[in-house]
Amino acid sequence: MTYNSSSIRVLEGLEAVRLRPGMYIGSTGPKGLHHLVYEIVDNSIDEYLAGYCNKIDVILEKDGSVTIKDNGRGVPVDRHDEKGISAARIIFTTLHAGGKFDNSSYKVSGGLHGVGAAVVNALSKRFSVTIYRGGHIYEDKYIDGGTPQTKLKKGLLEIVGDTNKTGTEINFLPDDEIFETTEFRADIIRKRLKELSYLNKGLTLTFHNKRDNKEKEEFYSEEGIIGLLKEMNKEKDLKIDEVLYFTGKKHNIEVEIAMQYINDFTESIISYCNNINTIEGGTHVSGLKTALTRIINQYARELGTLKEKDDNFEGRDVRSGLTAIISIRHPNPQYEGQTKTKLGNSEVRTIVDEIFSIEAQNFFDRNIEVLEKIVDVALQSAKLRQAEEKVRGKLLNKSMNLAVNGKLASCKRTTKPEDAELFIVEGDSAGGSAKQARNRDFQAILPLRGKILNVEKQNIVNILKNTEITTLISALGCGLGEGLGDDFDINKLRYHKIIIMTDADVDGAHIRTLLLTFFYRYMPELIYQGKVYIAMPPLYKVTNGKKEMYFYDDKELEEYVKNNKGNISIQRYKGLGEMNPEQLWETTMNPKTRVLKQVEIDDLIEADEITSMLMGNKVKPRREFIQKKAYYADVDI
Repeated sequence: MTYNSSSIRVLEGLEAVRLRPGMYIGSTGPKGLHHLVYEIVDNSIDEYLAGYCNKIDVILEKDGSVTIKDNGRGVPVDRHDEKGISAARIIFTTLHAGGKFDNSSYKVSGGLHGVGAAVVNALSKRFSVTIYRGGHIYEDKYIDGGTPQTKLKKGLLEIVGDTNKTGTEINFLPDDEIFETTEFRADIIRKRLKELSYLNKGLTLTFHNKRDNKEKEEFYSEEGIIGLLKEMNKEKDLKIDEVLYFTGKKHNIEVEIAMQYINDFTESIISYCNNINTIEGGTHVSGLKTALTRIINQYARELGTLKEKDDNFEGRDVRSGLTAIISIRHPNPQYEGQTKTKLGNSEVRTIVDEIFSIEAQNFFDRNIEVLEKIVDVALQSAKLRQAEEKVRGKLLNKSMNLAVNGKLASCKRTTKPEDAELFIVEGDSAGGSAKQARNRDFQAILPLRGKILNVEKQNIVNILKNTEITTLISALGCGLGEGLGDDFDINKLRYHKIIIMTDADVDGAHIRTLLLTFFYRYMPELIYQGKVYIAMPPLYKVTNGKKEMYFYDDKELEEYVKNNKGNISIQRYKGLGEMNPEQLWETTMNPKTRVLKQVEIDDLIEADEITSMLMGNKVKPRREFIQKKAYYADVDI
């Protein structure tokens, strides 16, 4: 396998990156900032996947920069035939230039298809690379978004020293004129490196936070995704202790699957493609679900659990309580969906189905006792489902009548869902204010009486008996999600903005968390498609003379009071009901002046862990979280 200048294909220049950074890294907020680190790390992981690297170091330097180094082959430094200059200079200054476009260099790669290194350079105030290759050391330096500071000699980088090691070391300082913040969060980077160690077993990743004088941490996993699944389930009640692991390869597509059953009603399938968390699933997940359902039904009939007259188990029966991780490596992945994290390759469905079918049958034939446990799980789930179906229609008709009979204040004119908004508010007092404040043309109001049911602790029959939940389901109009009937259809959603508007106190936060738990567990597509928002009502109204202002947090208020003089009067809002309709409209409901937070899920494993911990049955981990972190926690799912 050759890897030299001939491996580097040049597709286009780098002009637009600094003008439109969001097109390349998603945003200029914290998410986009950390994406810079991941892009460089991804390049090093490509070297690992190609078999030339087994260690990657990430260092947060005291000056705010980041260093990433590996012990791979080192970036090519020889002359590129087409451009006539060092291949290294091309890689770090030209968009879409890299070995990922040459199949002889990398069979599988993550990242953004060669965008990474050049984009990071373009968005950095300072960027330098040190290359260890062919017994020599080379350096190249840039400032202000990719302006070279190192002169080439006859088109090539000069040798600055000799070495007996190989690899690439990159240091960069993000540009504070582009990013909202340039302060990297150690916990976010640490979490991603730990996850990557599970997804790439045998690869050592180290993290050294020099800013806080922390000790160097090392992440390494011999078990791979089996270890990741055990980590996910360590605080959960297991229904089946065994972790089932299956792997195979076909047409250069590698598949790894780890499965375990917990004592729960929901399912959780975490999926990856080339180390990227495909949070919306895709064809690899579809292939797994189809094969699992078919195989368990086949064995259930062979064991006599299902008689000839019995219907087959449904997919949700065999996946009741299932936690699974599926990780594939694909030479040419294609993504779709709102966040481009849904795998779309049609051939993957068949390949995953085939590999899982062969490997699972080999396993079950040798481990009948495990098979019998899974069949029993499916049988019990099917019985529960059949009992639910008898009451489901009646319960939903009841909720429909409640919604029609005045609980929901519908929009008066808008018939287009993309223009319509639904505000979910707590209590009749806030509901009354919101109904008066709203724009009736496109804003609907749904007041909730008290706290909705905690769905994390309940079976589906109890969930469907809860008036508040069934009324909410009816108001949304898109049917029921996974585990509640499987007839969810986002195209039938009546409102493309679902806005949770609760008081800024402990009770309001609890109601918000209960609603988010329901959406996450049973209508996750609403979150994936960016339909769920949280309203941010102000905490304070400040009057200074004739001037009135609203403040949304304590720090903002303290800064204003410290820097302004006069007759300052401060009113603390304890609830939405304290605002008159005009204030509520102007501060919280008017699209031109309000502040909304869109609910996103960046990390399914963390979302699952936090939801289980905060809303589940185990008291100890929840108590520990509250005692250690709740005071200053900013939980992002």
